[in-house]
Amino acid sequence: MDSKELVKEIAKVLDEKKAIDIKAIKTEEVTIVSDYFVIASGTSNTHTKSLADDVEYEIKQRTGIAPEHIEGRATGWILLDYGTVIVHIFQQENREYYNLERLWADASIVDLSDIITEN
Repeated sequence: MDSKELVKEIAKVLDEKKAIDIKAIKTEEVTIVSDYFVIASGTSNTHTKSLADDVEYEIKQRTGIAPEHIEGRATGWILLDYGTVIVHIFQQENREYYNLERLWADASIVDLSDIITEN
């Protein structure tokens, strides 16, 4: 599975689990760290942890791919590292504070309109 397909699968899981403001940015042209970031928010600490758990489980079930590393399970910012795709799941106030979208403004936005439901 290529990186863009993985991004779309991750976005589907986040959308199914009611994540807020799901965004994907293509980072491969601005950093060697990853090809893509997927960024989303949860409504609470419990929801944020649940989103991370669900992404980890569902992506493993659907694609056979597991994260190489996970950080921040006890914080308001959980990172799942899939190598070429890094998933950032925030509590809203932490997302606003760190503002990764602004930090990585030189990266292009991935259109997820065919994946994300309007609710």
